[in-house]
Amino acid sequence: MPEPFKNQFNEKVIMGMGRHFVRAWPEFDTIGFTKEAMKNLDRLELKERSAQITQAMTIFLPDDFKSAGTIMLESLASDSESEDGIMGWGIMPMVDYVGLYGLENFDFSMTLFKEMTKHFSSEFGIRYFLITEAGPTLAILKTWLNDPDHHVRRLISEGTRPRLPWGMQLPEFVADPTPILPLLEALKDDEAEYVRRSVANNLNDIAKDHPDIVAKIAERWLKGANKNTVRLVRHACRTLIKNGHKATLKALGYETPHVIVEKLEIQTPSVNFGTALVFDMTLTSLSDLPQNLIIDYAIHHRKANGSTSAKIFKWNVISLKPLATLKATKKHAIKKITTRVYYPGQHHVEIFVNGVSLVSKDFELVI
Repeated sequence: MPEPFKNQFNEKVIMGMGRHFVRAWPEFDTIGFTKEAMKNLDRLELKERSAQITQAMTIFLPDDFKSAGTIMLESLASDSESEDGIMGWGIMPMVDYVGLYGLENFDFSMTLFKEMTKHFSSEFGIRYFLITEAGPTLAILKTWLNDPDHHVRRLISEGTRPRLPWGMQLPEFVADPTPILPLLEALKDDEAEYVRRSVANNLNDIAKDHPDIVAKIAERWLKGANKNTVRLVRHACRTLIKNGHKATLKALGYETPHVIVEKLEIQTPSVNFGTALVFDMTLTSLSDLPQNLIIDYAIHHRKANGSTSAKIFKWNVISLKPLATLKATKKHAIKKITTRVYYPGQHHVEIFVNGVSLVSKDFELVI
């Protein structure tokens, strides 16, 4: 069984932080810090562990932020390859400390974020500043666009993600992403895949609230695009592709399909929970030209009140020859997962091609 992810924060990491804090400030109480940071650690999840370490830092570092920040700065590893200072997961509670207590020391806090992100990421901590001091923070991020360290450049796109997982949402950018778009534009051709992937994730966040904006960006960026930009755009549009957003599909070269589903046959009309739904499909082109097709299917899951809720799944991406026929079989497992509660009764499966619903059929789930 793999190690629980929360164990990224463990006694070794905490004691290492204390060892490097005392190196930077000999008066630091490593024993007290470790005891406080380790309190009931086994009962806490990852973010809770990080927050507890941050709280321990507030107790044992100096009350003056500049003094505490200087200690943190001097406790960092000399570079990303060295183990002579704090790096990796130990940075996470430190950037939260800066986010929580550094707002009145803007310039110094930006320096701390820039140095800390080189050893892990400051994407969580800088969000406090993007919420309270958006204009000045964006101005600083703009000056980092050509920084030689790709971790710093990635912080620009990752830190401004409107809906960053595990992080605070940025309500201003959820409502209007316009201020961050020039930053993404400047980074889209970054030499580092690590940065370009972050740009794509930021756009995917934006797409959840402003699909048409992202569709227009995709259309513009794809004109004369190299393979890296094509990969970026496809990753950025993954939610829109899954949702069948027509403008996005058109930008990616997936036009309204000229096809017909000649047969959708449910091989398992009654599905016992813990087994699988199996269905066959026969799809035929009605066009004299080749067609690029994205084939998805939705399972309409029954809810407690008897209504259904659709979940779309990827199936196939093909180029269908003129007047050709495609025969395909799909096996979809229906088993216990943490993100869904299943209820017995009638469900149905629905077929989408390039975002267009073509046919659906019912099946029974037995629990």
